[in-house]
Amino acid sequence: MIALVDCNNFYASCERVFNPKINLKPVIVLSNNDGCVIARSNEAKSLGVKMGQPAFQLRNLIDKYRINVFSTNFALYGDLSKRVMNVVSTEVKKMEVYSIDEAFLDFSDFASKERGIAIKNKIKKWTGIPVSVGIAKTKTLAKVASYIAKKHTASGVFIFKDEDLIDRALNILDVQDLWGIGRRNASKLHDFGIHTALQFKQTDSRWIKKHFSINGVRLQKELYGKACYQIETLRKRKANICTARSFSKEIKELNKLREVISIYANNCATKLRKEKSCCTTVSVFLSTNRFRNKKIQYNPYKSISLQVPTNDSVEIIKNAIYGLKMIYNCDFLYKKAGVILGGIVPEEQIQLSLFDSLDRIKLKKINVAVDKVNSIMGRHTVKLAVEGNKKVGKLKQMKLSPCYTTRFSDILKVKC
Repeated sequence: MIALVDCNNFYASCERVFNPKINLKPVIVLSNNDGCVIARSNEAKSLGVKMGQPAFQLRNLIDKYRINVFSTNFALYGDLSKRVMNVVSTEVKKMEVYSIDEAFLDFSDFASKERGIAIKNKIKKWTGIPVSVGIAKTKTLAKVASYIAKKHTASGVFIFKDEDLIDRALNILDVQDLWGIGRRNASKLHDFGIHTALQFKQTDSRWIKKHFSINGVRLQKELYGKACYQIETLRKRKANICTARSFSKEIKELNKLREVISIYANNCATKLRKEKSCCTTVSVFLSTNRFRNKKIQYNPYKSISLQVPTNDSVEIIKNAIYGLKMIYNCDFLYKKAGVILGGIVPEEQIQLSLFDSLDRIKLKKINVAVDKVNSIMGRHTVKLAVEGNKKVGKLKQMKLSPCYTTRFSDILKVKC
């Protein structure tokens, strides 16, 4: 048996842990630059706030119902996520951290609703984060059970015990809500008259393989209780690493965009080194403001292949700036930019070139030293000159809550 622990409205719940006065009140969390909604409390959902809805469309609703609005505080969310996962790890021998707010647990030794409730209560007591727990034979069914636990149970825990119960649940579950289906595939299934998860389960597997490849067949087998996806304790190497942000104000000047792209490229390189990986491609993209419908849109993209895989900041930034110059057009105002590192390979398995003139041993020592200083003294304490002194493209976070657990100046003070 497999259990899925899923944090309820995670970002909103994190804001409530250190700010209990907003409990039972509508809460929304906005994306970078306070652009759109990326998290909602149940109270906000009941008011009609939709995921991904632009913040400017909600101004009247926010004022009318006094909705509590927060900017994203990833330092806080990441730290509380680690605390939740640490608590969970004390209860099982084997677990897979699936995302910032989800984890699959191995319940093969003993599975019961009572065990799920005990874990749920422990997480709530030790971290303050409410969770739901779904228990079933496969990951896919555990996802469905977690969905039911969150939406339709008072205990917050649901277990699939028999086939009849599974079929009754799948019969009322929209196929779009199945793990791995998504809106696009759901629309395709609806066109063929498949609207519920049960209908998908009972569809001819040959038809599913033809239209949705082997992954669709595996999903169907999981619904029948045949495990196709095992719990993975080892973290997979990322296929791509991306840093992309929308700007608080549109940028036109090339020199400002150069600073932004340099900062993003350096962030990607730092993440790459943490994973002990190297990239073989550096890609850059720009975007104009898509909400300005009357303006001509320009969304260029350029990918550059490297002769030798690298995680060196200088080399990655140099190629990112080269790509920026190739796609830059001075006739447009840009609202968003990003850098993507692809073709990621293990650091110890890179293929060298006879024509490589760089002293990579020396560059590695420099990057190690810089990373160590920045980890102790704070991000961007040491940086390249091309990144600039001014914070160009700095995030607009007007509703940012304190970093209660990661910044000494923000630690709550208790008055005796």
